[in-house]
Amino acid sequence: MTPLDRLLGIMKTLRDPQHGCPWDRKQTYATIAPYTLEETYEVLDAIQREDYADLRDELGDLLFQIVFYAQIASEEGRFSFDDVCHAISDKMERRHPHIFADAAADSVNWEQIKSAERAEKTRHSALDDIPEALPALMRAWKIQKRCAAVGFDWDSLGPVLDKVYEEIDEVMHEAQQAVIDPAKLEEEIGDLLFATVNLSRHLGSKAETALQNANRKFERRFRQVEQIVTEQGMTLQEATLEQMEAAWQQVKAGEA
Repeated sequence: MTPLDRLLGIMKTLRDPQHGCPWDRKQTYATIAPYTLEETYEVLDAIQREDYADLRDELGDLLFQIVFYAQIASEEGRFSFDDVCHAISDKMERRHPHIFADAAADSVNWEQIKSAERAEKTRHSALDDIPEALPALMRAWKIQKRCAAVGFDWDSLGPVLDKVYEEIDEVMHEAQQAVIDPAKLEEEIGDLLFATVNLSRHLGSKAETALQNANRKFERRFRQVEQIVTEQGMTLQEATLEQMEAAWQQVKAGEA
């Protein structure tokens, strides 16, 4: 028995109508979806921390989610785990004609291949099948990339940067109204974020990754600020903004 066969057998047993686990038996695609998202982020966290023992375990947890979906689908007569494997194998061979067929490597265009695949699904928009559940920055990047693939994109950086400045002005216009409309202000902030993602894309950076790195940097620095303030005999609640800012600058200088 292969390790994969063992895992598939465990999943089938857990879902057995008579002798399975009550919790596993009652799960549906929708109820386990949040766990899938959680396991995905735990995989990413293990990679970021370079904890490869933890990565092994987290990848197992993520694989179990896939096995879970496939078992439910098999019970419903929709598809099996083998069908999932065949589908991804077919896709990888189709998307790498320079490896598995006779195409030259420099002639392969992934976006054209993926566009053809989407067309075969009888959908009607270049934006079809971009998951709603993606983090907002990542989804914005994918939307913009799809639009760029069909020519709806600026071909230079100038207009992209101008759009960011335009959106900043519109945010500030709404923020400075005598009576602020929260919905309108939120809309303008969203436009600014979308324009910033576009700038990031044009500069060759993924906004989601950039913001994750910025979050980690801020957290690292703020923890050091907390330590400095504590060493000065204060709590954060007792420290003034000026004192915390001085500590912040000290941390930044130490990283230079």
